[in-house]
Amino acid sequence: MAGPAGSGDDWGMRKRSGCGRREFLRRSAFAAAGASFPAILPARVLGQGGAKAPSKQTTIGFIGVGQRGTALLKNLVAFPEARILAVCDAYRERRERAKGIVDKEYRNTDCAMHGDFREVIARKDIDAVLIAAQDHWHALIAKAAAEAGKHMYCEKPLGVSVAESRAIVDAVRKAGVVFQTGTQQRSDKKFRDACELARNGYLGKVHTVKVAAPGPQYRPKYVGPLDPGAAPDGFDWDMWQGPAPKKPYNPGRVAWPDWYLIWDYCAGFIVNWGVHHLDIAHWGCPRLWEQPCEIECSGDYRNEGFTDNINGWNGTFTYPDGLKMIFTDAGQGESGCKFIGDQGWVRVDRSGIWAEPESLLKVEMKSTDVRLHDSYNHGDDWLVAVRGKGETVSPVEAGHRATVTGMVAEIAARLRRKLRWDPKAERFLGDEEANAMLVRPMHNGWKL
Repeated sequence: MAGPAGSGDDWGMRKRSGCGRREFLRRSAFAAAGASFPAILPARVLGQGGAKAPSKQTTIGFIGVGQRGTALLKNLVAFPEARILAVCDAYRERRERAKGIVDKEYRNTDCAMHGDFREVIARKDIDAVLIAAQDHWHALIAKAAAEAGKHMYCEKPLGVSVAESRAIVDAVRKAGVVFQTGTQQRSDKKFRDACELARNGYLGKVHTVKVAAPGPQYRPKYVGPLDPGAAPDGFDWDMWQGPAPKKPYNPGRVAWPDWYLIWDYCAGFIVNWGVHHLDIAHWGCPRLWEQPCEIECSGDYRNEGFTDNINGWNGTFTYPDGLKMIFTDAGQGESGCKFIGDQGWVRVDRSGIWAEPESLLKVEMKSTDVRLHDSYNHGDDWLVAVRGKGETVSPVEAGHRATVTGMVAEIAARLRRKLRWDPKAERFLGDEEANAMLVRPMHNGWKL
């Protein structure tokens, strides 16, 4: 279903050739069982024509194979524990391209193509789905997948409203399926290291968290005509819109990054990209979700072509115990997540990790310290959890917290006033207008 996600995200952070602590344990387990690693051969070793997939493989359907979905597929198709059986997208051309990648790897023509995600979810031979459709589709697809007992890897954020994100959490936990949020920075050692320093008191008591994420200001945009037109051959425009308000087709609605900037399909960069660093903030400082807080956020909104989402933002979360989180676009702060304590600070971004004093980067953790989930590759971590029915490094609650934090900041910016937020109740205190914005209506007969 997806158009290009285009966020520049990397799939695994560390490539599969690495051997972290968790991977070492996996290999040791295979050795103890008298098996060599890997225990399951890649499909290409099985011979021309695609011999029957080993029964221990996780069978997967891809829902959304635009730019982001295709990047995920290219990585996952080479994993011996995975077997991709189907691809789904509203674009025929993208379905065909994705099928070609899978068939080439497996040396057969078995990969099925679907134009409707419900067909993939209904398949009894599929164990899990990877969801990389546009944001406005995430909740509907994820909830349906959970109810069908499918494990999920779902791209961030978890929907376009707080209610949608909560619906995903509830459906996943009710069904007991494995869920990995596509916040893959948790599978990068430097992010884990920064969070462990913050959580174990090496900075002293953390009093400030600074988060800055890329905004859309520097992004190229669609500059073509804005007149309605016919959708291109092989593109199901009605399915692409799904629960969003029905609008006439124009390439400016589906081009990336423009669909990130259109409220109908996305809550904007403040949520869609902000979720990455907000997730790290929560991972390193759980107090951010343990107390009610006051939120102030200013922002300017786009009014260009079809785009109407927030452009730049500057928000502050203030907590009763003196903790403060400052959340801005990267034009107004250092990109990444910075934990500041009364004895030092650490900042981490995709480009590196820094600390003051610098000696913090050489700290060796004690046996009594809190150690966070060790993942060297986000896709592999998901597959391990699916096979063992365990927890992933980015479980559904983590994706929910990061998603909702960006959303409530955006609501404060939209209303242009200070709000009080209770994360336990997931409600604003004393502001029904703000609470009404926690839910978005669905259209065209779609219901959550």
